[in-house]
Amino acid sequence: MKRPTPLPQPPARTAKAVPPAVGGSPESRTSESLSDAAATAPVIPLATGSPAEESAGERVGLRDVWNASRARRKALRAEVRRFTVRQRRRRSLWIGVAASLLILTAATVGAAYSPLFAVQTLTIAGVQQLDEAQVREALSDQLGTPMPLVDESAVKAALVGFPLVESYTLEARPPHELVVRIVERTPVGVIETRAGYTLVDAAGVALSTSTTPAAGTPVLDIRGGVDSDAFLAAGQVLHSLPESVRAQVTGVTASTPDDVTLTLGDANAQVVWGSAEDSAQKALNLEKIMASRPPSTVSVYDVSSPGAVVVR
Repeated sequence: MKRPTPLPQPPARTAKAVPPAVGGSPESRTSESLSDAAATAPVIPLATGSPAEESAGERVGLRDVWNASRARRKALRAEVRRFTVRQRRRRSLWIGVAASLLILTAATVGAAYSPLFAVQTLTIAGVQQLDEAQVREALSDQLGTPMPLVDESAVKAALVGFPLVESYTLEARPPHELVVRIVERTPVGVIETRAGYTLVDAAGVALSTSTTPAAGTPVLDIRGGVDSDAFLAAGQVLHSLPESVRAQVTGVTASTPDDVTLTLGDANAQVVWGSAEDSAQKALNLEKIMASRPPSTVSVYDVSSPGAVVVR
Protein backbone atom coordinates (compact mmCIF):
# COMPACT_ATOMS: atom_id res chain seq x y z
CA MET A 1 0.00 0.00 0.00
CA LYS A 2 1.35 3.37 -1.08
CA ARG A 3 1.80 5.92 1.66
CA PRO A 4 0.12 9.30 0.96
CA THR A 5 2.38 12.20 0.23
CA PRO A 6 2.44 14.63 3.14
CA LEU A 7 1.11 18.17 2.57
CA PRO A 8 3.80 20.78 2.11
CA GLN A 9 4.46 22.83 5.20
CA PRO A 10 4.49 26.64 5.09
CA PRO A 11 7.91 28.18 5.38
CA ALA A 12 8.88 29.13 8.90
CA ARG A 13 8.96 32.78 9.77
CA THR A 14 12.25 34.09 11.06
CA ALA A 15 12.08 36.55 13.89
CA LYS A 16 13.91 39.75 13.49
CA ALA A 17 16.79 40.13 15.81
CA VAL A 18 16.38 42.88 18.31
CA PRO A 19 19.61 44.71 18.83
CA PRO A 20 20.73 44.61 22.32
CA ALA A 21 20.36 47.75 24.29
CA VAL A 22 23.44 49.40 25.53
CA GLY A 23 24.16 48.89 29.13
CA GLY A 24 21.70 46.10 29.91
CA SER A 25 20.98 42.43 29.65
CA PRO A 26 19.15 40.90 26.71
CA GLU A 27 16.13 40.01 28.92
CA SER A 28 15.70 43.57 30.21
CA ARG A 29 16.04 45.02 26.73
CA THR A 30 13.32 42.66 25.38
CA SER A 31 10.91 43.56 28.20
CA GLU A 32 11.28 47.25 27.58
CA SER A 33 10.61 46.90 23.85
CA LEU A 34 7.32 45.00 24.53
CA SER A 35 6.19 47.73 26.95
CA ASP A 36 6.80 50.43 24.37
CA ALA A 37 4.92 48.49 21.69
CA ALA A 38 1.89 48.05 23.98
CA ALA A 39 1.86 51.76 24.82
CA THR A 40 1.90 52.87 21.21
CA ALA A 41 -0.69 50.27 19.90
CA PRO A 42 -4.21 51.63 19.09
CA VAL A 43 -7.12 50.85 21.47
CA ILE A 44 -9.81 48.64 19.82
CA PRO A 45 -13.24 48.70 21.60
CA LEU A 46 -14.87 45.42 22.51
CA ALA A 47 -17.92 44.47 20.40
CA THR A 48 -21.16 43.69 22.27
CA GLY A 49 -22.88 41.90 19.36
CA SER A 50 -22.43 40.59 15.88
CA PRO A 51 -21.30 43.01 13.16
CA ALA A 52 -24.64 42.51 11.17
CA GLU A 53 -26.79 43.45 14.18
CA GLU A 54 -24.70 46.54 14.90
CA SER A 55 -25.00 47.66 11.23
CA ALA A 56 -28.84 47.13 11.18
CA GLY A 57 -29.30 49.01 14.45
CA GLU A 58 -27.43 51.97 13.03
CA ARG A 59 -29.57 52.06 9.77
CA VAL A 60 -33.23 51.39 11.05
CA GLY A 61 -34.88 54.23 12.93
CA LEU A 62 -38.41 55.25 14.13
CA ARG A 63 -39.14 57.19 10.94
CA ASP A 64 -38.27 54.15 8.83
CA VAL A 65 -40.63 51.96 10.86
CA TRP A 66 -43.46 54.52 10.51
CA ASN A 67 -42.91 54.81 6.74
CA ALA A 68 -42.98 51.04 6.35
CA SER A 69 -46.20 50.78 8.37
CA ARG A 70 -47.86 53.51 6.30
CA ALA A 71 -46.83 51.82 3.06
CA ARG A 72 -48.25 48.54 4.31
CA ARG A 73 -51.59 50.16 5.21
CA LYS A 74 -51.72 51.88 1.82
CA ALA A 75 -51.13 48.56 0.07
CA LEU A 76 -53.88 46.89 2.10
CA ARG A 77 -56.33 49.67 1.26
CA ALA A 78 -55.47 49.35 -2.43
CA GLU A 79 -56.13 45.62 -2.30
CA VAL A 80 -59.48 46.14 -0.53
CA ARG A 81 -60.54 48.71 -3.13
CA ARG A 82 -59.54 46.38 -5.95
CA PHE A 83 -61.58 43.47 -4.61
CA THR A 84 -64.67 45.58 -3.69
CA VAL A 85 -64.90 47.76 -6.80
CA ARG A 86 -68.04 45.99 -8.14
CA GLN A 87 -69.77 46.15 -4.78
CA ARG A 88 -69.02 49.86 -4.48
CA ARG A 89 -70.29 50.52 -8.00
CA ARG A 90 -73.51 48.62 -7.28
CA ARG A 91 -74.00 50.53 -4.01
CA SER A 92 -73.41 53.83 -5.77
CA LEU A 93 -75.97 52.88 -8.44
CA TRP A 94 -78.65 52.06 -5.86
CA ILE A 95 -77.94 55.22 -3.91
CA GLY A 96 -78.27 57.24 -7.12
CA VAL A 97 -81.58 55.57 -8.03
CA ALA A 98 -83.00 56.07 -4.52
CA ALA A 99 -81.95 59.72 -4.50
CA SER A 100 -83.52 60.28 -7.93
CA LEU A 101 -86.81 58.70 -6.83
CA LEU A 102 -86.83 60.76 -3.65
CA ILE A 103 -86.24 63.98 -5.57
CA LEU A 104 -88.90 63.07 -8.16
CA THR A 105 -91.45 62.23 -5.45
CA ALA A 106 -90.76 65.44 -3.57
CA ALA A 107 -91.06 67.48 -6.76
CA THR A 108 -94.33 65.75 -7.73
CA VAL A 109 -95.91 66.22 -4.32
CA GLY A 110 -94.78 69.82 -4.18
CA ALA A 111 -96.21 70.55 -7.62
CA ALA A 112 -99.50 68.74 -6.84
CA TYR A 113 -100.13 70.87 -3.77
CA SER A 114 -99.17 74.09 -5.52
CA PRO A 115 -101.38 76.43 -7.60
CA LEU A 116 -99.98 74.75 -10.71
CA PHE A 117 -102.61 72.00 -10.20
CA ALA A 118 -105.48 74.06 -8.83
CA VAL A 119 -109.09 73.47 -9.95
CA GLN A 120 -110.10 75.98 -12.61
CA THR A 121 -112.80 74.05 -14.49
CA LEU A 122 -115.80 72.15 -13.09
CA THR A 123 -117.39 69.61 -15.44
CA ILE A 124 -120.76 68.13 -14.43
CA ALA A 125 -121.51 64.82 -16.16
CA GLY A 126 -124.53 62.50 -16.08
CA VAL A 127 -127.27 65.04 -15.34
CA GLN A 128 -130.55 64.80 -17.23
CA GLN A 129 -133.22 66.00 -14.84
CA LEU A 130 -131.00 68.29 -12.78
CA ASP A 131 -130.06 71.81 -13.76
CA GLU A 132 -126.32 71.62 -14.58
CA ALA A 133 -125.77 75.32 -13.90
CA GLN A 134 -127.24 75.02 -10.41
CA VAL A 135 -125.01 72.05 -9.57
CA ARG A 136 -121.91 73.89 -10.83
CA GLU A 137 -122.82 76.94 -8.76
CA ALA A 138 -123.21 74.79 -5.64
CA LEU A 139 -119.69 73.41 -6.13
CA SER A 140 -118.03 76.70 -7.09
CA ASP A 141 -116.24 76.98 -3.73
CA GLN A 142 -113.84 74.23 -4.94
CA LEU A 143 -112.42 76.49 -7.66
CA GLY A 144 -108.83 77.48 -6.93
CA THR A 145 -108.26 74.49 -4.63
CA PRO A 146 -105.25 72.21 -5.40
CA MET A 147 -106.41 68.84 -6.71
CA PRO A 148 -105.30 66.78 -3.67
CA LEU A 149 -106.99 69.25 -1.31
CA VAL A 150 -110.48 69.06 -2.84
CA ASP A 151 -112.86 68.75 0.13
CA GLU A 152 -115.04 65.69 -0.56
CA SER A 153 -117.16 66.34 2.52
CA ALA A 154 -117.95 69.83 1.22
CA VAL A 155 -118.87 68.37 -2.19
CA LYS A 156 -121.16 65.85 -0.49
CA ALA A 157 -122.82 68.54 1.60
CA ALA A 158 -123.48 70.60 -1.54
CA LEU A 159 -124.98 67.68 -3.48
CA VAL A 160 -127.21 66.57 -0.61
CA GLY A 161 -129.36 69.59 -1.45
CA PHE A 162 -130.32 67.91 -4.74
CA PRO A 163 -132.71 64.99 -4.00
CA LEU A 164 -132.30 63.64 -7.53
CA VAL A 165 -128.63 62.83 -6.87
CA GLU A 166 -128.36 59.14 -6.00
CA SER A 167 -124.56 58.88 -6.09
CA TYR A 168 -121.56 60.72 -7.47
CA THR A 169 -117.84 60.31 -8.15
CA LEU A 170 -115.02 62.83 -8.45
CA GLU A 171 -112.43 62.56 -11.20
CA ALA A 172 -109.37 64.79 -11.31
CA ARG A 173 -108.00 65.65 -14.75
CA PRO A 174 -104.74 67.53 -14.24
CA PRO A 175 -103.76 70.17 -14.47
CA HIS A 176 -107.00 72.13 -13.84
CA GLU A 177 -110.20 70.11 -14.49
CA LEU A 178 -112.42 68.44 -11.88
CA VAL A 179 -115.15 66.15 -13.25
CA VAL A 180 -118.21 65.41 -11.08
CA ARG A 181 -120.09 62.36 -12.39
CA ILE A 182 -123.63 62.18 -11.04
CA VAL A 183 -126.02 59.23 -11.07
CA GLU A 184 -129.56 60.52 -10.85
CA ARG A 185 -132.42 58.76 -9.14
CA THR A 186 -134.97 57.16 -11.43
CA PRO A 187 -138.54 58.10 -10.57
CA VAL A 188 -140.96 55.19 -10.51
CA GLY A 189 -144.15 57.05 -9.88
CA VAL A 190 -146.06 59.57 -7.81
CA ILE A 191 -147.85 59.10 -4.52
CA GLU A 192 -150.87 61.24 -3.67
CA THR A 193 -150.36 63.13 -0.41
CA ARG A 194 -152.00 66.11 1.33
CA ALA A 195 -149.46 68.42 -0.29
CA GLY A 196 -150.19 67.05 -3.78
CA TYR A 197 -148.42 64.42 -5.86
CA THR A 198 -144.96 63.50 -4.68
CA LEU A 199 -142.51 62.01 -7.17
CA VAL A 200 -140.57 59.09 -5.63
CA ASP A 201 -137.92 56.64 -6.76
CA ALA A 202 -137.75 52.90 -6.08
CA ALA A 203 -136.24 53.52 -2.63
CA GLY A 204 -139.14 55.81 -1.67
CA VAL A 205 -137.04 58.99 -1.71
CA ALA A 206 -139.20 62.05 -2.41
CA LEU A 207 -137.82 63.91 -5.41
CA SER A 208 -140.36 66.66 -5.94
CA THR A 209 -143.97 67.58 -5.18
CA SER A 210 -146.53 69.11 -7.52
CA THR A 211 -150.28 69.74 -7.52
CA THR A 212 -150.83 67.47 -10.53
CA PRO A 213 -149.23 64.16 -11.51
CA ALA A 214 -146.17 64.43 -13.74
CA ALA A 215 -146.86 63.42 -17.31
CA GLY A 216 -145.88 59.85 -18.17
CA THR A 217 -145.50 58.90 -14.48
CA PRO A 218 -147.76 56.19 -12.98
CA VAL A 219 -149.75 56.83 -9.84
CA LEU A 220 -148.79 54.45 -7.03
CA ASP A 221 -151.47 53.11 -4.71
CA ILE A 222 -149.46 51.11 -2.18
CA ARG A 223 -150.80 49.95 1.16
CA GLY A 224 -148.38 50.83 3.91
CA GLY A 225 -146.68 53.68 2.00
CA VAL A 226 -143.07 53.91 0.88
CA ASP A 227 -141.75 52.06 3.94
CA SER A 228 -143.69 48.84 3.25
CA ASP A 229 -142.58 45.63 1.58
CA ALA A 230 -145.35 46.10 -0.96
CA PHE A 231 -143.76 49.36 -2.14
CA LEU A 232 -140.34 47.66 -2.43
CA ALA A 233 -141.86 44.90 -4.59
CA ALA A 234 -143.65 47.45 -6.80
CA GLY A 235 -140.41 49.38 -7.30
CA GLN A 236 -138.56 46.21 -8.38
CA VAL A 237 -141.32 45.39 -10.88
CA LEU A 238 -141.24 48.86 -12.44
CA HIS A 239 -137.44 48.69 -12.76
CA SER A 240 -137.64 45.38 -14.61
CA LEU A 241 -140.05 46.66 -17.29
CA PRO A 242 -138.66 47.48 -20.74
CA GLU A 243 -139.06 51.09 -21.83
CA SER A 244 -141.78 50.21 -24.37
CA VAL A 245 -143.97 48.73 -21.62
CA ARG A 246 -143.08 51.20 -18.84
CA ALA A 247 -144.22 54.12 -21.01
CA GLN A 248 -147.77 52.63 -21.10
CA VAL A 249 -148.11 52.07 -17.33
CA THR A 250 -150.49 54.63 -15.79
CA GLY A 251 -151.00 53.07 -12.35
CA VAL A 252 -149.63 50.51 -9.90
CA THR A 253 -151.48 48.93 -6.99
CA ALA A 254 -150.19 46.54 -4.29
CA SER A 255 -151.55 45.56 -0.91
CA THR A 256 -148.88 42.89 -0.26
CA PRO A 257 -145.53 42.03 -1.86
CA ASP A 258 -147.27 39.18 -3.76
CA ASP A 259 -150.10 41.00 -5.54
CA VAL A 260 -148.58 43.77 -7.62
CA THR A 261 -150.94 44.88 -10.41
CA LEU A 262 -150.27 47.31 -13.28
CA THR A 263 -152.72 49.44 -15.25
CA LEU A 264 -151.94 50.07 -18.94
CA GLY A 265 -152.95 53.10 -21.04
CA ASP A 266 -156.34 54.53 -21.70
CA ALA A 267 -157.85 51.07 -22.15
CA ASN A 268 -157.14 50.36 -18.47
CA ALA A 269 -155.99 46.84 -19.25
CA GLN A 270 -154.71 45.12 -16.11
CA VAL A 271 -151.44 43.22 -15.73
CA VAL A 272 -151.53 40.71 -12.88
CA TRP A 273 -147.89 40.50 -11.91
CA GLY A 274 -147.92 38.79 -8.56
CA SER A 275 -144.61 38.91 -6.64
CA ALA A 276 -141.36 40.51 -7.77
CA GLU A 277 -139.73 37.10 -8.28
CA ASP A 278 -138.76 36.22 -11.88
CA SER A 279 -139.55 39.80 -12.92
CA ALA A 280 -137.11 39.71 -15.84
CA GLN A 281 -138.82 36.66 -17.40
CA LYS A 282 -142.26 38.07 -16.72
CA ALA A 283 -141.32 41.36 -18.39
CA LEU A 284 -140.04 39.51 -21.46
CA ASN A 285 -143.26 37.45 -21.73
CA LEU A 286 -145.42 40.55 -21.32
CA GLU A 287 -143.56 42.45 -24.02
CA LYS A 288 -144.01 39.57 -26.49
CA ILE A 289 -147.72 39.09 -25.82
CA MET A 290 -148.41 42.82 -25.97
CA ALA A 291 -146.79 42.95 -29.40
CA SER A 292 -149.24 40.37 -30.72
CA ARG A 293 -152.26 41.42 -28.66
CA PRO A 294 -152.21 45.13 -27.74
CA PRO A 295 -153.91 46.42 -24.57
CA SER A 296 -156.85 47.86 -26.51
CA THR A 297 -157.97 44.29 -27.34
CA VAL A 298 -157.27 42.74 -23.94
CA SER A 299 -158.64 43.32 -20.46
CA VAL A 300 -156.16 41.26 -18.41
CA TYR A 301 -152.62 39.99 -18.88
CA ASP A 302 -151.78 37.45 -16.19
CA VAL A 303 -148.03 36.88 -16.01
CA SER A 304 -147.87 35.80 -12.35
CA SER A 305 -146.70 32.38 -13.57
CA PRO A 306 -143.66 32.92 -15.84
CA GLY A 307 -144.18 29.60 -17.62
CA ALA A 308 -147.76 30.32 -18.75
CA VAL A 309 -149.21 33.74 -19.71
CA VAL A 310 -152.98 34.02 -19.48
CA VAL A 311 -154.75 36.64 -21.59
CA ARG A 312 -158.38 37.53 -21.09
